Amino acid sequence: MKHIQRFYLGLIATFTLLWLWADSAWIGNNDYFVWRSAFTNWTGVLGMAVMSLGMILAVRPVSLEPHLGGLDKMYRLHKWLGITGFVLSVMHWALAKSPRYLVNLGWIERPIRPVRGPLPEGIEGLLMSQRKLAEVLGEYAFYVLCALLLLALIKRFPYKHIFKTHRWMALVYLVLVAHAVVLMKFSFWSQGVGLLSAVLMVLGSAAAVVSLLRRIGIHRRAVGEIEALAHHPESGVLRVDVRLQGHWDGHEAGQFAFVTFDPAEGQHPFTISSAWQNDGHLFFLIKDGGDYTNSLPTKLKVGQPCTVEGPYGRFVFDSNVPRQIWVAGGIGITPFIARMQALAKQGNNKPVDLFWSVRVLEDEALHRVQADANKANVRLHVIRDGQNAPLTAPHIASQVPSWGQGDVWFCGPIGFGAALREGLHRLGLGSGHFHQELFQMR
Repeated sequence: MKHIQRFYLGLIATFTLLWLWADSAWIGNNDYFVWRSAFTNWTGVLGMAVMSLGMILAVRPVSLEPHLGGLDKMYRLHKWLGITGFVLSVMHWALAKSPRYLVNLGWIERPIRPVRGPLPEGIEGLLMSQRKLAEVLGEYAFYVLCALLLLALIKRFPYKHIFKTHRWMALVYLVLVAHAVVLMKFSFWSQGVGLLSAVLMVLGSAAAVVSLLRRIGIHRRAVGEIEALAHHPESGVLRVDVRLQGHWDGHEAGQFAFVTFDPAEGQHPFTISSAWQNDGHLFFLIKDGGDYTNSLPTKLKVGQPCTVEGPYGRFVFDSNVPRQIWVAGGIGITPFIARMQALAKQGNNKPVDLFWSVRVLEDEALHRVQADANKANVRLHVIRDGQNAPLTAPHIASQVPSWGQGDVWFCGPIGFGAALREGLHRLGLGSGHFHQELFQMR
């Protein structure tokens, strides 16, 4: 989380400082219209910066994963950028509309329109000649943007519809780029704020085209076929075994993939529950958790084609500490199953304790996980909801010798993870030693 927090704050601070360097005449000035012009520039410049970066992240650039902590963290940053872009867009729109309403309220005097001379020659004159069109396009794009962002944030709006409507965001973004290029203060283009804006808008526009052409992740996709299904109704878990028919570079234990079982529904992210054996086989453990996943046991059939895109994520257990503590909440056991399979093959040279807090646990599932733990030399602790006391930070510390010398890898409900993180930090766990996958894509 700290990676994306620093990046987010750094982006806002950088563009704000560059804007101040380029447009500081408003400081100490009492004229409302001078302030309005300056902050219209600020909201416009910063708004396009966050939307450009959000557009870039939308195409899943794997080169940024090591720097931002994985695609799950990048999607969290994408959400923050979208909300920030929405707030800045509203502010930008309100500033643009404010003179009419403030004059009607009698709070300010109607400004005297200056006499306009001939347009400058060259690019500046060309841009100025298109200002009215850019303003109209920007206003209508703003209304569409607000509608799309609000739909994306409404959890009740079905994912399969979000999958389709969110794609229109790329077209709206391209319209806003044209709006920004025409209306940005011309002197900005020769300064840092304009140059950095230009770079982000070029990259964002390229990403928007990739999205509109439906080419996101195209080189990381493999066609597969469902070769086995096993539904466990008591725990609400469906195991889906897939045989890949296309090229797959392999994956690290703990990574996830976007899987398409039904093109009309679109992609859904699932943790890969098996270690890569270089044989084209992998499986997913999918928990009933919504309309879509609840329907899979009846919809999926052996022999059905599917598409797997990935792998993504940095929940890959890479650390140099003497020991590791794993904590799984329910279906959060999936990355640890894959990791135990990998350790059984390559060997485990450090002590590992796995705490699994689960509500419903079938004997067969427990035997399989216990067998994987034995092969990987992992000590398994099972905490059954309703039978055992809830798993807490003090309980973990009491069960693991020298726990403070290790790091913690958590996969499960976000609230559960936040409580454990806070509790362990209070007990002395060092900063940066709690790793949590934020498996929430909207």
